[in-house]
Amino acid sequence: MATTDISTKNVLTVNPSELPSSRWIKVSTWRLRGIGIVRIIFGLIWAIDAWFKWQPTFLDTMTSMLKDQLKGAPPSTQAWLTFWIHTVNLDPAFFAHLVAITETLLAVGLILGAFSNAIYVIGAALSLMIWSTAQGFGGPYGSGSVDIGASIIYAVVFAALFFANAGMYLGVDRYLTPALKRLGFLASGPIHKSVPLDV
Repeated sequence: MATTDISTKNVLTVNPSELPSSRWIKVSTWRLRGIGIVRIIFGLIWAIDAWFKWQPTFLDTMTSMLKDQLKGAPPSTQAWLTFWIHTVNLDPAFFAHLVAITETLLAVGLILGAFSNAIYVIGAALSLMIWSTAQGFGGPYGSGSVDIGASIIYAVVFAALFFANAGMYLGVDRYLTPALKRLGFLASGPIHKSVPLDV
């Protein structure tokens, strides 16, 4: 197993004798801080998004937003959207508040770098859900289409933050993980825990 140590103030070094390959892996600490800053900025974006979800306009019109995506959608997408419209119509206020609460928790978790692994999984799932419902899979697609929707990109950002262990940098996960013991997998994991690199 590889071990990590801070060999200088600005470089994180992994012991090569414990790696499958014979090269040193160095990561500048400014890059690690950069990962943390990107996570925090992403959290601020989600905080703004959550603020919009708490507005009466969203809380009162969530079902009509879903119905708007039916126009011009292919039959398979219409079937999917119709299922969700019927589901949300069971209790629109509950679903609107659920989205608002989830986005608020995502923003707080991203900004603090707390419970990051759980935040990334929930965030990616919510992003895919928004993309496939409120954004109608980014469609309808045609000659005037210019993109595939923003939420699919959010899901990719959550995956990148997960693989970068972003909660460890400028985040509280480095303290939460040991305190959580067996539930430490909900956070980013300890920085000194090493895995073999097969690059």
